[in-house]
This record gives sequence, C-alpha cells and structure tokens, in this order.
Amino acid sequence: MSRKVLITAKVHEYLINKLEEKGYEVSYMPSISYDEVVAAIPDCTGMIVTTRIKVDKAMIDRAGQLQWIGRLGSGMELIDVPYAESKGIHCVSSPEGNRDTVGEQAVGMLLSLMNNIQKSNLELRQGIWERDGNRGFELNGRTVGIIGYGNTGGAFARKLRGFDVEILAYDKYKTGFSDKYVHEATMDQLFEKAEIVSVHLPLTAETHHLANTVFFNSFKQPIWFINAARGKIVNTDDIVSALETGIIRGACLDVLENEKLSTYSHAEKERFEKLLHMPNVIMTPHIGGYSHEASVKMARIVLEKLHVI
Repeated sequence: MSRKVLITAKVHEYLINKLEEKGYEVSYMPSISYDEVVAAIPDCTGMIVTTRIKVDKAMIDRAGQLQWIGRLGSGMELIDVPYAESKGIHCVSSPEGNRDTVGEQAVGMLLSLMNNIQKSNLELRQGIWERDGNRGFELNGRTVGIIGYGNTGGAFARKLRGFDVEILAYDKYKTGFSDKYVHEATMDQLFEKAEIVSVHLPLTAETHHLANTVFFNSFKQPIWFINAARGKIVNTDDIVSALETGIIRGACLDVLENEKLSTYSHAEKERFEKLLHMPNVIMTPHIGGYSHEASVKMARIVLEKLHVI
C-alpha cells in the first residue's frame, strides 16, 4: 500500500525529515494548485495543508487511500472535516503550535498603534520630526476585551500580564476559565467596559462578518480593535466607516477579507487603499502565526497528534 504524503504548502524541513524517517514518501509541492491536488490525491496516504487549498467533498471522493489530513495552524474551515471523517480520514490541526506568535503579534501591533510607532517612523523617513502629533496612549490601566478564549485568545491574555490591564474574555462555548489575570465576561460587559478589543475566533457561518456596524456601535466608547484571526470575521466596508467616523480609535489587522490582492475589484482596491493610508491603522500580511519557531512547533504537534512521531 502507498505510504505517500502530499504537502501542499511551504513547511519547515523538520516536517519532511520526520516523515521520511518514518518511511513515508514525501511529495513536497508548496505551490500546487487545487486541480493538481485532485489529480495527485488518489495515491496519497496523508496530506499536509495550510490555508492555500480547499479540501472539499470532490477532492475527498478521489482520495481512496487517504488516511489522514494534518492542518498546520488553527482553523479547519477549508477542510470538510465531517465528510472526511465519514470516509475514515483522521483530521487534526495544531493551534497550540502558533498560538504564542499570534499572541505576540497582537500585542506588538497594539503597542505600535497606541504609541504611534509606525506612524512616526514613516514620518521620520520623510524628514518630519513630530512629537505632539505622535503623543501615545498607555496600555496600563485599560480594559481589554477578548472575544474567543481558545488557544490564541488565551495566549494573547498571557502576553498582556505585565501591562497592568483588566482582561475581560467572552467565549460562547467555554466557561469557568477565570483566573488571577482574566475575568470571564458576557458580551454586554465587553460592550460596556472594553477599550481594546481583540477577536480570536474560527471562521464559521456564525462568525462571518461578526464585526460589523452594529457590533462596533455597541461599544460604549471608541475602541482600539485587533483582528489576527480570520479576515472574513470583519466586514471591511463597516470597519472603514467606523474608522472614518471615529467609532473605532484605531485598528490592527493581520488578516483581510480577501488576501489575494491581485484579484481585487475596483471597490476592494479603494477600500484597501483607504485602510493603507489611515494613520490609525496597522496592517500586516497574515504573518501573526508565521514565526520561524511556530513552523517547527506546528509540524511537531501535527505529527504527534497523527502518531507519526
């Protein structure tokens, strides 16, 4: 029987080496297309994916020998997990592997935003020495609201421990997690008290466009908003409007609704340009969970869950 593993994205060599040590034939194709995966999948025992390739019913139907799918990172929205499991295909992910780097990214972006680090640096490159216009705001003493208290929400909370903030966390599917640093809260309590809000949710039908005009208007005061989860959780039109009207004080966005810039419509380009040039917005190209360390940790955790190592 085949012992072939198809890897559909860039991975650390650790993953390839470990699979080969265990006798697998590794087909490393980090730029493979969907159609090429469909053509190659009938011979594969295992598949490693990230966010590039959609593993849908049509693909699974061709995967007659497939025993497992390993997802590097968090979020299984691109994999039809129920259908795969109905076919006896074991599906695992590794959110534990990149939670710390996502937590650090969120803190780093927030500090840069509140202290005008990016804004003032870009001004200095143009020869502008501006102090008064770049006076920052302290994190100390503020109330941070975390929506979704799983791996990355918990990591973000841990990274904030040294900043003397009050942390309120809401999770619809989790209770009993309050501790010395984090207070379990309702969404109404977040709306009432939060000054900084960070979402740490998977993308589902329930969370799609969760952050919209109604959501932003529900906060008692203007907030600093962070999204290092999934771009489609935020309605881009609505966040642009909220920033323009001052309902949001500033935004840190590591993810976008559409991350394929080359496919943008005229309207998408306009919105993107607006966000890019707003001094109170920091955007990065979905690098929050992409650290060098995470690339090894995610691989190790996936292989452990699959009992490959």
